[in-house]
Amino acid sequence: MSAVRPLDQLSRTPKPSEWLDTIIKGDCVAALDKLPANSVDVIFADPPYNLQLDGDLHRPDQSKVDAVDDHWDQFESFGAYDAFTRAWLLAARRVLKPNGTIWVIGSYHNIFRVGATMQDLGFWILNDVVWRKTNPMPNFRGRRFQNAHETMIWASRDQKGKNYTFNYDALKASNDDVQMRSDWLFPICTGGERLKDDDGNKLHPTQKPEALLARIMMASTKPGDVVLDPFFGSGTTGAVAKRLGRHFVGIEREQAYIDAANERIASVRPLDGPSLTVLTGKRAEPRVAFGSLLDMGLLAPGATLYDAKKRWAAKVRADGTLAIGDTAGSIHRVGASVQGLDACNGWTFWHYERAGGLTQIDELRRIVRVGMEKAGA
Repeated sequence: MSAVRPLDQLSRTPKPSEWLDTIIKGDCVAALDKLPANSVDVIFADPPYNLQLDGDLHRPDQSKVDAVDDHWDQFESFGAYDAFTRAWLLAARRVLKPNGTIWVIGSYHNIFRVGATMQDLGFWILNDVVWRKTNPMPNFRGRRFQNAHETMIWASRDQKGKNYTFNYDALKASNDDVQMRSDWLFPICTGGERLKDDDGNKLHPTQKPEALLARIMMASTKPGDVVLDPFFGSGTTGAVAKRLGRHFVGIEREQAYIDAANERIASVRPLDGPSLTVLTGKRAEPRVAFGSLLDMGLLAPGATLYDAKKRWAAKVRADGTLAIGDTAGSIHRVGASVQGLDACNGWTFWHYERAGGLTQIDELRRIVRVGMEKAGA
């Protein structure tokens, strides 16, 4: 079982063992206020949608629809909902790391109000992602389009949060080497994945499919990251996080949801280490300036670099630039100039002599990166 921690048992400055991989029972704003600042890598939030249902919803055969009519989705006015949204987003922003990101999912009832509040508070929207449902609920009254999607907002903590995790190469590879789009097709949660109560009814009216949470975590987290869900519900976030080797922290008020989530997470078997390795490409590697090769003594001023066929020879200057005759500049600019091109990858174009042969200077950049990784370990 994962730990369940009543809010009043959290100390003022809780240690990770008090809240990591734990379900905190209590109000989300009060619980967030007790967590350490800058402690969470990613937040997934599925807040109340404020559906404003006016009475029961029935099918054409007059059978009642099991709709979202729970007390936690009811607010007396748009103003009350906006105040609630601002409060939890402010508290969430405090615990998010400077390079962390937040996902918020909603329907047309609330997502635009949530998005405006996020921008007002300084969050920087990176994408809106549409979850297109393969099996949406019909529009029973036939007075509107069938509501077949929900919208997710993906945002960094602020405009300066540039170094957030985005596993671009892994997503592209999993999508048959085509760039992953912002419209995702998944079925709603049904079958054995849907949790039921003792009477056989849906335990939670808006339980999200695990495939959706897996896509989110594979896109924006790394193994070992901490994923926070302030509206934990039936525990989908915790179950997927555990399976994918991420830590989680959930916040939930309703004991029935906590009990079900706790049992659900306890049954999850984490994947092994090799299965969790995230594919990365060049863009995910730390940036290395050509001048770093001189700083580390891997190249010396006055050294000569060549293209693969030795058609051109360029001199390395002490300021980290290259020169051929009257042409001087970066490794990229000089490489493009001698070929009469607009652009050139100087790291793969230029070579240095080693043991009688030519080796790309990209090999020297790899040595620098290995040193950077060891220094950061």
